[in-house]
Amino acid sequence: MGGSTQLIGVALAIPHPWGPEIEGWRESFGDPQATSIPAHITLLPPTRVSESDLPRIRAHLAQAAADTDVFDVHLRGAGTFRPVSPVVFVSVSQGISGCEKLESRIRRGVLERELDYPYHPHVTVAHDVPEEVLDRAFESLSGFNARFAASEFALYVHGDDGVWQVFERFPLRSADN
Repeated sequence: MGGSTQLIGVALAIPHPWGPEIEGWRESFGDPQATSIPAHITLLPPTRVSESDLPRIRAHLAQAAADTDVFDVHLRGAGTFRPVSPVVFVSVSQGISGCEKLESRIRRGVLERELDYPYHPHVTVAHDVPEEVLDRAFESLSGFNARFAASEFALYVHGDDGVWQVFERFPLRSADN
């Protein structure tokens, strides 16, 4: 990959008031990335791309959004990837198939890549913290409950300051279209 590169990710942002609530929980658990990653459901994990490919990537994402209907998401309770990975997350209990279809549309063509783990939609709340903190995170969020319509996703870029910033939003196809 010659020339300048950019680290990107694609995700469904968790809307207000639940996004800030989850971010607050993540910070309270001492997660080292709490202030640099907005609450989200990953659709494309961090991926290094050539900056010259950004116009093609943006067109690809616009098409993926245009081909995907708005869908309902229900976040409920907590889950974990332990012992495979030291992660506690809020579970997606409704909207899994919508996330999977969208992820599949995004992770092809110009954004085709292998994943380290099978795709599993979730919202991380604690990562790389001590076991007792993971236990506390799991218990604290066991009653978490939020419902919202997934109506857009965003292309994020990893800034020089280490913070993930929205580069562009892509609205999903509404029932009216």
